[in-house]
Amino acid sequence: MITVVGEALIDLISSESGTYRSVPGGAPANTAVALARLGVPSSLLARMSTDRFGQQLRAYVGSRGVSTRDIVVSDEPTTLAIATLDETGRATYDFYVKGTVDWQWRPEELPDPLADDVTAIHVGSLAMAMPPGAAVVEEWVARQRGRAVISYDPNIRPALAGTPASARERVERQVALADLVKVSDEDVYWLYEQDPATGSADLLVEVGRSWLRRGPSLITITCGGDQTLVLVRGREDRPLSVAPEPVDVVDSIGAGDAFCAGLLDALGQAGALGADGRERLAALTDAQLTVCVAHAHRVAAHTCRRVGADPGELDFPPLEF
Repeated sequence: MITVVGEALIDLISSESGTYRSVPGGAPANTAVALARLGVPSSLLARMSTDRFGQQLRAYVGSRGVSTRDIVVSDEPTTLAIATLDETGRATYDFYVKGTVDWQWRPEELPDPLADDVTAIHVGSLAMAMPPGAAVVEEWVARQRGRAVISYDPNIRPALAGTPASARERVERQVALADLVKVSDEDVYWLYEQDPATGSADLLVEVGRSWLRRGPSLITITCGGDQTLVLVRGREDRPLSVAPEPVDVVDSIGAGDAFCAGLLDALGQAGALGADGRERLAALTDAQLTVCVAHAHRVAAHTCRRVGADPGELDFPPLEF
C-alpha cells in the first residue's frame, strides 16, 4: 500500500465559452488515483468536506479504486482551484483556500503508528505548505522515517508559496525528511530565483546534489518534454539523463502527479520500497533507474493526451529490469 498525503480539491477548469466545469483534483489525489489506475494499492490520507464538493471528491477517489480508509471528514468548505489553460495546454491556477478543509490537520487525525501494509508515503504540494496543518503533517512525516519510503514532491504554487526565500527554507527542510524527491525544473528555478528562459541544467544538477547532501537517496528533476535528471546518493558526480518520447499534449493537468505515480509503481516493481527502501533506492543501477523513469514518462504522457488529471485505464506490462 502506498499512502498519499495531502489535498483533494476541486479544479474549476475554464472553457473557450467562458464557463467552468468542476473536476476533482489536487496533486495528492491525482497521484493516488493514478497509482490505483496502475493497479498499485493506494490510500489517500486527506481531509474532505461534508459539502457537496467534498461528497463529489469522496465518490470520485473511491470509484477509481483508491482506499478511503484514511480520509477525515470535516465541516470546513472544500478548496477550489481555478485552472486556466493556455494554447499549449499548460495550466495556471488561482486558489480559494482561506479556512478550507485541507489545511486544518490535528495530530490525532493522522495514523501513528503507520499501518503495517504501507511501503511508501508520498507527500508534498500544498499540504506541506499551508498553515496551520502543514506543521502537523511535517511533524508526522518526520516520525514515519524508517517505517516506509518517504517520497516528496514540493509542487510549488507561487501564488500560495510566499517569497522564494521563505519557500526555499521550508522545502530544503522537508527535503531532509525524504528518501525520494521529485521536483520540476520550474520549481527549482522559482525557488532559487533563476529565470527559466536562461536557467541551465548545471544549476539543476547543483541543486540536486545539495539536496542529496541533506539526506535523500534519489532525486528526480523533470524538465518537461526534454529530459528527467536523476541524481543518486553516492553517485552525485554522475547524473543520469532520461529523455521522454514526444507527446501531443491536450492538457498538462496532473502530468507531474502521474509521473510520481509511475515512478513509485516502477520503484515498487524494482523492490526498492518498504522500511529498508532508503538503501535499496541508492543501490539501483543506472539501467534500472532508466527503466523506472521511462515508465514514469509513459504514465505522464498518457495523462497529457487526455483532458483532466485522471489518466483513465492504464494497462502496462510488468517492467523488466
